[in-house]
Order: sequence, then C-alpha cells, then structure tokens
Amino acid sequence: MDYLPLHFEVTGRQVLVVGGGEIAQRKVDLLLKAGAHIRLVAPEVSDTLRDLLDSSSHTIIQNRFESSHIDGCVLVVAATSDMAVNEAVSSLCQQHAVPVNVVDAPALCTVTFPAIIDRHPLIISVGSGGGSPVLVRTLREKIEALVPSHFGRLAGYLKDRRDRLKKALPDIDTRRRHTEEFLDSPGAELAMQGKQTEADDYLFSEAESHVGEVYLVGAGPGDPDLLTLKALQLMQKADVILYDNLVSPAVLDRARRDARKEFVGKRSGYKSTSQEDINDLLVRLAKEGHRVLRLKGGDPFVFGRGGEEIIRLVEEEIPFQVIPGITAATGCAAYAGIPLTHRELSQSVKFVTGHPKNGKVELSWHEYTHANETVVFYMGLGGLSTICQQMVKHGRAASTPVAIISKGTTPEQQVLKGTLETMPGLVARTQIQSPTLIIVGEVVNFAEHAAAEN
Repeated sequence: MDYLPLHFEVTGRQVLVVGGGEIAQRKVDLLLKAGAHIRLVAPEVSDTLRDLLDSSSHTIIQNRFESSHIDGCVLVVAATSDMAVNEAVSSLCQQHAVPVNVVDAPALCTVTFPAIIDRHPLIISVGSGGGSPVLVRTLREKIEALVPSHFGRLAGYLKDRRDRLKKALPDIDTRRRHTEEFLDSPGAELAMQGKQTEADDYLFSEAESHVGEVYLVGAGPGDPDLLTLKALQLMQKADVILYDNLVSPAVLDRARRDARKEFVGKRSGYKSTSQEDINDLLVRLAKEGHRVLRLKGGDPFVFGRGGEEIIRLVEEEIPFQVIPGITAATGCAAYAGIPLTHRELSQSVKFVTGHPKNGKVELSWHEYTHANETVVFYMGLGGLSTICQQMVKHGRAASTPVAIISKGTTPEQQVLKGTLETMPGLVARTQIQSPTLIIVGEVVNFAEHAAAEN
C-alpha cells in the first residue's frame, strides 16, 4: 500500500493553491465543496477563479510563489504548468512537513486527490496514488451506479443517532452487531425515505441477546479474486478469524481490518494447533457471542477437516454456515492450463491425500492404475518418491505425465512437468516450494495433444 487513505477535514482551515488557471480551478472547486478557506497565489489569475474566491474567507495574492505563503496552511496544492515552480513548492512543503499535492506529478506529492463519490455525509474515495487517473475515474463511475443518492440520507441519520446509540449500547461489539441488524431491517429503508421517527423504532428497539455463529469458509487456492461473494461478505462480518497455513496473505487482506485474527495452522517455526484445540476454540468463541470465521485454504470439505468441526458444533448446538471454496485441484489445474478431465484423455478424476503419516504414504495403490484417469494428490510433496514408485509398481506406466504446481493461482505459481519416472529427480534439482499439488495423468500434456490435433 503506497498511500494511507485518510479523509482530511479542511472546513474553515487555510489551504494554499499555487496557480491561477484551469488546473487550479478544478482543485479550488473541490476544496470549496469541502469548506476550505483558500489562499491563491499566482502572477495571473483567471476571472473564473476571482469569481469563485470573491469572499472574505479567501485570499488572492497576485504574485510569484514565496516560502512565506505556506505559513498557517494545513494543505498545499501546486497547480501550475511550470514544473520548476511545482518542484520548489513540493520541496519546501516537505521540508516543513506540510502535506502537498502537485497536480499530475505523483513523485512530488505527499498526498493525492482520489476520485470521490459524494453521498454527504457518506464519502467514498478511490485512488491509485496518481498512477492511473483514468482507471480511478472508471471505478468511480461503477461505484456511483451502485450507491444510490439516498444512502447519504441513511448515513446522516446514523450520524445523528450515533451518540444516543452509544449510550444505549456501550459495548462496541454489541453496538456494531445491532447496527448491522438494523441495516438489514426495514428501518434502514425508512431512514432513507426520511422517516426518522419510524426508523428509530427499529434502531432503538431492545437488542436481543446475541448468539454467536461460526462460518466455515473456503478461501480458495490463493488468488483472492477466486473468493466467492458470500465468502467476502462473511469475511467482512466476522469478529474473529481463525486461519490456516494455506490461506494466502492476499486473501487475508480482504477480511475486515479490525477483526481479531488468529493463526491455527501448521507452519515451520510455529507451534502446531491440534484439531481438537481448534474445535474447542470455535465453540468457546461462539458461546462468548462472537461471529467466528474459520477460514480454510481451498474448500472446507476437501481435506479441510471441516466435517470434524461441524460434528463438534452440532453437539454444542452452535449455529454455523458452510461456504464452499474453489478447491486447489480445480483452481491450480485451471491456472496451469490442465483440464482434470477430457473425453479422450481422462474420463474420471480422483482427489487423494498424499500426506505421509508416520513417514509413510499408505494407500490402496491398485485403485490409481487406470490409464484414462487423473489422480490429484494433495499435500504429497514429502511423499513424492513413494507415490511415483508405488503407482509404477502397481501398473501405471512409468511414462505417465506428472505435473507439480507450487503456490498455484498466486503470482509465485510454478509448474514443473515430468513423468512418474523422472519427477522425483526433477524436484530434487529444482527444490520446488510448498504448498504443492501433484497431478498424474495424460491431461498434464493436454496442450501438446491439442497442438497435435490442430
């Protein structure tokens, strides 16, 4: 994150604008809407700017910029066509720790102006640190269409009732949940219609005792854009997030900022959390009234031990929801360009855990010998040699294609291809990193088959 997004109050405060033309006018228009007192400095000032600043609250200094002009200003905007002047303004402001924006010169800025969706008092801003104004404007247009103007009336209503609600519900978590329930109630629509008294009946109704809930959510294989809409909604709603080692940092960044996050996975250098302890923690937090998000890599019900957690929740009569995720097999294979099934190459697919138990991978190997079947091994890197040896020993051809996908769907994704015979040696030489997924079958070379057909 190159910039920390903040909403800056300038109402009744002095802001310096250096420049007297059309570029400066656009910034002055915005600053006036925010209630700023403008000090404008420029050798030449347009008639439009003079008309805009025709008030005792504003000052026009028709002169060249001088260092004393920044005195008493909380923000400075350099909006001239003279880069030397803009650079001088930026340098001086940074020396004096005064926030400065230089129009169309991100490298000279300590603050940037975002695109703004104004639903007063609700303000939504979108920025790119000056890197792509056109993209930002496009996103603003999309958001404008999604946020009706009457949302501002709702925001104003909640702002007016904030202190009263704090007195009624002093506990911040209880108040947050109560407000969320109000926003899902008819009261929110009444507030947007301006019917504030009727809305109060919903907002200040006696809050019922809040029972906690558990959300078992699939985080997908790593790319945050593969999260489901329901997953994102619950990630923003949860009070506590318990996540495992396969949840990527990019996915975790989509969660609510102020939620408590606890790592409960297995990772080198960390103490492992047993499944029994995780089950106990889910129950305890829910009984304390928290909304608990159990965030699992891939899908909760595909080697995610979600079933064990649900059994405990049912026993304790804890409400829960299960939100499926894109499992690693489908997500990683798709990103690697490997179809798991193909009518000519593979008529079935099996998902198998390849994780060694007590140092050994023990499976019914004869079940994985069909030539026209894809076998996907989860957590199999540590037992790769055994997997390859046993599949060949029980009848799978040594020339059967194999792909290992490391950190699938993320920017660090790597795909290593070989055969049952060659793959252990390839992995030893490349030292490919976990987490990995192993795909065995003719579909691994789908691209070559497709090219041959064409």
